[in-house]
Amino acid sequence: MEDDVNAARRQDIAGLRRFLDLEQQRAWMQGETMLRDTDERPESLELRLKYVARFEKLLRRPQAPEVLEILRRYGSDCIPIPRRTERHYWSVSCLPSTPGKALIRVNASWMELFSLYADGEDIRALFLVHLSDFTTDHSLDHGQVDEDFLEHCVMAPDDVSYIFPRGDDIFGVKVRGFSSIGKFMATPRALQAIRAFNLTHMNRGRNAYQASHCYRLADHMLGDDAG
Repeated sequence: MEDDVNAARRQDIAGLRRFLDLEQQRAWMQGETMLRDTDERPESLELRLKYVARFEKLLRRPQAPEVLEILRRYGSDCIPIPRRTERHYWSVSCLPSTPGKALIRVNASWMELFSLYADGEDIRALFLVHLSDFTTDHSLDHGQVDEDFLEHCVMAPDDVSYIFPRGDDIFGVKVRGFSSIGKFMATPRALQAIRAFNLTHMNRGRNAYQASHCYRLADHMLGDDAG
């Protein structure tokens, strides 16, 4: 009886708190702990087959190796317990039909988290983060963007720019080039900001983009692409 009650309570809890308490989330965000994931993944054979043609089309693009490598890093470093939360709390789409001609896009709840685009034969990225994590005084003042820090996160100053897409505390960081994207994701303060934004939106409940999930891309994100 007690187990049934606890199970019912977990069903009523929104977002990642079904799996991780707030202290566990904070510790992961700050890089203080490694979270224990599951070996199992929620699977939909119909959905797995649905985007095979798009995935194979992506593989024919010259940017494919860089896209898959960045996705692998993103899945490993930027999404908490990615196997347990796959599709239901985050998803990755392949050559999405939405405006912008992205090669891939990662979503959670109703929010875009991360996108990769072609930039000649290289790639460029758009990271959505909290503006307050990238201002000098942690405010929402557009005039206080910490441009020196942003330039420190990439290989060359011209590799980074930013936008204010929508909402008071949403900030878009554009990064050009495979090497600069990798450096940005490896910079501790930037990585913590990416994790914080992803936690915010994964905690808002079920992912609205489940039907666009590309399992073949997710295989690469989760290291299940051997052979």
